[in-house]
Amino acid sequence: MPVARPGASTRRTVVTIADVAAAAGVSRATVSRVMNGRSTVDPAISARVQEAAIELNYRPSNVARSLSLGRTTTVALVVPDLGNPVFQRVLGGVTSAAAEDGYRVLVADAAEDPGQEAAIARDARQRCDALILMAPRMPDAVLAGLLPDVEPAVVINRELASSSVPTLVVDYADATVQVLEHLVELGHRRVAYLAGPPAAASDAARRRGIAAVRQEHPDLEVTVLPAGADIEAGHAAAGPVLASRVTAVVAFNDLVSFGLLAALNEAGVAVPADISVAGFDDIELARYATPALTTVAVPQVDLGRHAWRELHAVIDDSAQPATTTRFGAQLQVRASTGPVPPRVARAAVQEPDRRPEDAGAAQDAARPEQVPTWTTEGGAVVLHRALDHVALARYEPGTSLPTIHSPRPYLHPLHTLAGVPLTDVSPVDHRHHYGVSMAVPDVNGTSHWGGRTFVADVGPTLLPNHGRQTSTHTVVDALSPHVLLDTVLWSDEHGAPQLEERRRVGARLLGDDGWVLEWRSTLHAAHGPLEIRSPATNGRPGAGYGGVFWRLPVATSTRVLSAAGEGEGLAHGSASPWVAFVQRHSDHQGGERATTLLLTQTSPARHWFLRAAEYPGACPALAWDTPLLVPAGGTVETGVVAALLDRELDAAEAAELATGLR
Repeated sequence: MPVARPGASTRRTVVTIADVAAAAGVSRATVSRVMNGRSTVDPAISARVQEAAIELNYRPSNVARSLSLGRTTTVALVVPDLGNPVFQRVLGGVTSAAAEDGYRVLVADAAEDPGQEAAIARDARQRCDALILMAPRMPDAVLAGLLPDVEPAVVINRELASSSVPTLVVDYADATVQVLEHLVELGHRRVAYLAGPPAAASDAARRRGIAAVRQEHPDLEVTVLPAGADIEAGHAAAGPVLASRVTAVVAFNDLVSFGLLAALNEAGVAVPADISVAGFDDIELARYATPALTTVAVPQVDLGRHAWRELHAVIDDSAQPATTTRFGAQLQVRASTGPVPPRVARAAVQEPDRRPEDAGAAQDAARPEQVPTWTTEGGAVVLHRALDHVALARYEPGTSLPTIHSPRPYLHPLHTLAGVPLTDVSPVDHRHHYGVSMAVPDVNGTSHWGGRTFVADVGPTLLPNHGRQTSTHTVVDALSPHVLLDTVLWSDEHGAPQLEERRRVGARLLGDDGWVLEWRSTLHAAHGPLEIRSPATNGRPGAGYGGVFWRLPVATSTRVLSAAGEGEGLAHGSASPWVAFVQRHSDHQGGERATTLLLTQTSPARHWFLRAAEYPGACPALAWDTPLLVPAGGTVETGVVAALLDRELDAAEAAELATGLR
């Protein structure tokens, strides 16, 4: 008897239907009928065949069984894009329901190519018993010609003009009405719709919903912007969205919403404070977005299960399938939508043929009676120019900031007279930056800066040491309404009081192209001695930040001027009496706007911490390279006086203007 050589492969003997028939003493036809579940075989013979099959470890051939039965017990599902979570959930519903009836599902991805979709569907149908078309993109005529060739079939999310093929559709027109009515109730009247693929029937349904709502609300403007169906499409749409100046966006689906949210976040646009965003479908990640996404929920799994029931009825001729089944959708309101933001009025651009009576408008802005005034609006205090009620600044209490950002009151947005923002809030590069605020990284070991703390020999480390600044008495000066007074309690991470701050924020106009903001703070060690430190004092050279910190937005270009000359390196760490950020900002028409932010210090003069290349921001540093010690009961003064201008200044102009500000 030959002996197998070590390492040599041995072929497993394949048991055939003939072997089972011989072992059971029956014909091969009888074995076939037993294996295929036919009830015409005597029970005793069937049991004998099954025992023989088990003893011989017989595995029926799927190919042979398919040929015998005339079916494969598989169905094909053709989708436009398998990467879309909605299609995945529908597939899950089809698969689970089909498995209960002994069927399996094969999937074909058309990759959003309407030209290849029909050929892919025909090829898939040749390998299976039936076909499910999910949201087909092909033209109506092509679909009408395809369906007779591939029946039995079911179509999801595409209504058919005339066909015996069952269809299942989601009422996206009504879903669109729901989300738009929600936005209208919040006060939005300028909305953008990020359209889906042109061939998508559900996109056409959404447009019908838009038309219906506009009939009910003639003052509603809906700007349709081309986008697509994936995250990249939403990300790319951010520029057109911002250029359209809408206050809310409805995206074709949740994936497009995710891309838009990411791009808005990168641009420093707050959602929903600056713009609201809503989507469609309520995919599983929608509630975990930042912020959680308002969307319209579609019964995705139920849609798949019902599609199988309709298809199974056609396959077995056991029931009369429905012609069209409609599914409703339900609005899910979450954090990404909110009230329409307060409008920031833009200064009117004077045309060459302006009326004579308008010629003195610029001079009117400088009249004494037009001094800016603070007024309380909801939970914030807003600075307006009285002449035209243009909002120049907003003072937020900061109570809702995340603990990890060291909650504190802050100014944002601050605009020039022409409406150009010169502050940023929670930008992507430093989430804990908030407009203009008193931000100090180390007060007796507590962070009032936010984010990570620099630890010697370790580096930036996230510690549970974030304190809180709380406004306890915010008032507008009764005799000087351009002055805002605030008393702020600083508490450590355990809630114990550390110090009390007296804050004065005033404003005045500066001719017809600028205005001045004064921030003066007195820190009072009313609860014991203070040791104010910075990363620089803790071992990180040059990182002496902490004080009245002004975070600017990223612009097309940023230049830094100081008494020492032009450049970030000359200003950073210097005791220059002034620094200036000269920026160019892209406008909505593709042009640029020039601004200058000129910062001067209140006494005593301190070293400037300043950044321009990494991000634009600056503050007079309380602890540049040595700790600042304040005895119990003692005080320390700090602050900035800033000019916000709608033009570029050169070094000489900046130096001259700074002299008049201090």
